[in-house]
Amino acid sequence: MTTLERRLVQVWFGSHVIATYVAQRPLADQYAAAMSRRFTGLRITNEPLPPSAAGDPHNVPDHPPIPPEQRLWPLTVF
Repeated sequence: MTTLERRLVQVWFGSHVIATYVAQRPLADQYAAAMSRRFTGLRITNEPLPPSAAGDPHNVPDHPPIPPEQRLWPLTVF
């Protein structure tokens, strides 16, 4: 049994990540191609997951925390 490499695909609007997707390589490549067609002017990155996340199938950074300096508005939880 072979394990496929998991990839992290991100869509960037300037210095801000507006979409994140994690999948095995074939699906990640397909998603990156679709996002490139949809958002022709935006940067799309498709990189291997960092070693800390790649070995744990339950650690999927689909929505990594947004650093405070990149937040566009304050978060309020009631």
